[in-house]
Amino acid sequence: MAEAKAPPRAADRPLSPHLQIYRLTWTMAMSVIHRLTGIALYGGTLLLAYWLIALAAGADAFATAQWVFGSFLGRVVLFGYTWALLHHLFGGLRHFVWDLGYGFDLNARMNLARANLIASGILTVVVWAIGLSVG
Repeated sequence: MAEAKAPPRAADRPLSPHLQIYRLTWTMAMSVIHRLTGIALYGGTLLLAYWLIALAAGADAFATAQWVFGSFLGRVVLFGYTWALLHHLFGGLRHFVWDLGYGFDLNARMNLARANLIASGILTVVVWAIGLSVG
């Protein structure tokens, strides 16, 4: 009768690749930021829901919400939410380009990642400049 073989010890098992092995690249950073902006959009959507609920709840509740969002910290959070929204949008467009089968060579990947950062930053400033000039 054959003898049963013992399972491998934890030290004998291969390790999965981790951050100490990989060199951080633009596309890796954009992937992490895309995920983080997706998470931030959940928080921003809760703020939007709070604002809409305050609008429906009456003048006093809405005035409080307007005060919160109009404060310095409120505007910083809204500016960050705007950037997260636009960055996530451009990241999704970058993935759409990849889904179409384009942009996989090194230069294209780098250019798409940089364009994502630059476009989201510039468009955030443009949106806020328009918003502040109108309001």
